[in-house]
Amino acid sequence: MKTLDDLLAEGVAGKRVFVRADLNVPLDGTTITDDGRIRAVAPTIAALAGAGARVVVASHLGRPKGAPDPQFSLAPVAVRLGELLGKDVAFATDTVGESAKATVAATGDGEVTLLENLRFNAGETSKDDAERGAFADELARLADLYVGDGFGAVHRKHASVFDLPARLPHAAGQLIATEVGVLKQLTEDVKRPYVVVLGGAKVSDKLAVIDNLVQKADRILIGGGMMFTFLKAQGHEVGSSLLQEDQIPAVREYLAKAKERGVEFVLPVDVVAAPGFPDVKAQQPTNPVTVPVDAIPADVMGLDIGPETNKLFASKITDAATVFWNGPMGVFEHPDYAEGTRAVAQALLDSEAFTVVGGGDSAAAVRILGFDENAFGHISTGGGASLEYLEGKTLPGLAALED
Repeated sequence: MKTLDDLLAEGVAGKRVFVRADLNVPLDGTTITDDGRIRAVAPTIAALAGAGARVVVASHLGRPKGAPDPQFSLAPVAVRLGELLGKDVAFATDTVGESAKATVAATGDGEVTLLENLRFNAGETSKDDAERGAFADELARLADLYVGDGFGAVHRKHASVFDLPARLPHAAGQLIATEVGVLKQLTEDVKRPYVVVLGGAKVSDKLAVIDNLVQKADRILIGGGMMFTFLKAQGHEVGSSLLQEDQIPAVREYLAKAKERGVEFVLPVDVVAAPGFPDVKAQQPTNPVTVPVDAIPADVMGLDIGPETNKLFASKITDAATVFWNGPMGVFEHPDYAEGTRAVAQALLDSEAFTVVGGGDSAAAVRILGFDENAFGHISTGGGASLEYLEGKTLPGLAALED
């Protein structure tokens, strides 16, 4: 896989370089609430601009239906990217239309243009190869070279991720090179003990990665909404907590497989619960109760791991040499249910391990709860992409960058 350094060594001055970034940031109206993904790709863009390239940046944001939708415009991102780069970023109000053509044509050496949301064009996400290819052809006319640096999208077979690199000389940006290097540390010659911490809402989202990690990890800790399917599989009642009853047979199978392989599965011993889901926006106190997992009342919903579990999980992380964490332990957006996620993050910081936070809600939680991002070994920009890599899948966006 050719790298950005290789591309820079060959010379990019005066060339139009298309950078596929992942600028899919959360917005509150037009206000960016977490700019982590913009900051992650800024070094690649800055390096290209600094070398005299005419940089054309493109990304998706949200899930528009293949047509323009103002609530998913990348216009606020252009402003923030310009602030981070210390220079104005021109903004094209379409993807391959008249605005894109004119704005790219006006981009000078060392300047940066951001195209409007790629998913405003149905060809970006089409399952039809011809439709997707036709959109990739139009994008290719805007550039001379391609740099893939949108790690959060590399598991998608989309036009700008998979088809476009085949139409232009291509290389991997700094972010993708870093992400792949980290993931190799989690799959090849792993330093042990290797501890995996999994949370999030649905166990079904994690079954494939659990299947693979049972063969690699020494210890797997389970929290978040998915813990209740595990607890139910062990015979516990879970009240009105999130439960995927249809996944119980699969969960029992993985628990048995882990036992057979000598992998330690660690489940919560207590939970923090309330009569219903909290109003995260209001942030009002909810009077939660802490109960053992074998005594969850029928009329409450578990919303976080409990204080005894916080201690248990921390003790299971202490001696680790490698830790991968994906998924919050509870509804961390509300202060009554943030302590489990906070405890896991702190345990990672207190350990001597190489620590990887697997993107998505976990990365957001680290920032929202006020932790220093630089204190972790690595914070991924792509939760879904990281999980699919750890499942052993071939990721289309990475395959497309191979020489």
